[in-house]
Amino acid sequence: MLLSHKSIRKYKSAAVSEEILKDILLSAIRGSNTGNMQVYSIIVTRDAEMKKKLLPLHFNQKMVTEAPVILTFCVDINRFNKWCEMREATPGYDNLLWFYNATIDATIAAQNACIAAEMHKLGICYLGTTTYMSEKISTVLNLPKGVVPVTTVVLGYPDENPELTDRLPLEAVVHYETYKDYSQDEINELYKEKENLPLTLKLIQDNQTDNLAQIFTNKRYKKEDNIFFSKEFYNFVLKQGFKLN
Repeated sequence: MLLSHKSIRKYKSAAVSEEILKDILLSAIRGSNTGNMQVYSIIVTRDAEMKKKLLPLHFNQKMVTEAPVILTFCVDINRFNKWCEMREATPGYDNLLWFYNATIDATIAAQNACIAAEMHKLGICYLGTTTYMSEKISTVLNLPKGVVPVTTVVLGYPDENPELTDRLPLEAVVHYETYKDYSQDEINELYKEKENLPLTLKLIQDNQTDNLAQIFTNKRYKKEDNIFFSKEFYNFVLKQGFKLN
């Protein structure tokens, strides 16, 4: 099943049953996490009006309103801090280390949810727009201080069956014992198949670039956009009470 994963962007209107959704959520919270503290929260969105509010914040991707379920996974030290303070224990989790820990834990929970969803024959898609629009998403979802959205998953019954997307070969990403840096010849070899796929060649033509790398750097994830959204996200994380320096 894991080797046949596909990102689904078109969904049928059929609802996901409460039983299946509960199993997905239980699978999410069974994921490994730092100290068994579960410093994350999951916001479930099924209401049509709420989806309409989230739609522009996810760059108007139709799957946001078409998929029956949206799961927003958040860093959350708010709940754990309150528990500590109620027990006369002084929390110290408003820092970079614990923002990072909680981000990892929320992402593990998200991936567990995705695997469970696919086991139920549902489709899923991660939305990378979450960190770009984190403050506005937080306003819609009424997130208090100490809570920051880090990733979003839409899920439902697929209304498409796309081809598997390409992946780099194992030797491109797996290192044994120590990291082995890449020579130029190795880089060329590792990216050779990806760069010569028919889809890649069409993308290069459609985007009027010289190669695939330029599509990423000049079109999809431009430096100026990366810097802008990095500052926006950083400032919002600070606003939510984390000290990152």
